[in-house]
Amino acid sequence: MDVKLSTKGKYGVKALFELAMHQGNSPVSLKTIAERQELSEHYLEQLVAPLRKAGLVSSVRGAQGGYILSRPADQITVGDIIRVLEGPIGYADCATEAGAENGCENTASCLAHGVWEKVRDAIVKVVDGITLSDLVEQAREEAEHQNLVYQI
Repeated sequence: MDVKLSTKGKYGVKALFELAMHQGNSPVSLKTIAERQELSEHYLEQLVAPLRKAGLVSSVRGAQGGYILSRPADQITVGDIIRVLEGPIGYADCATEAGAENGCENTASCLAHGVWEKVRDAIVKVVDGITLSDLVEQAREEAEHQNLVYQI
């Protein structure tokens, strides 16, 4: 069985990563985010509303307008973004953060249920343990390493 994040979650993480890369500078337009991250600008427009409603991004109007993070990058996790755009995190319908109301009715007698809860807990631990500032730091380290390699 494949467990995959939809384009909502992937695009959302990439878009907010781009905002984190420029935090403290001027707002970033969706067009710029789309170009830099090779994403659909039209699709990004659909993702911004729930991200704004959740308090992760703010819009700035005007000629130099665009979007900024509403909180510092070290206070926004990948899990925050995924939950806003994808819903509760889980591996199986019976073991999501929202509970088993959408899953099977046999969770008490199901031997596999405990396994799916452990998988969910591991996923949550990872996505909640990675902040946007962690991603920015990683990207900058990789860019620095690549520059060193090419300067030999």
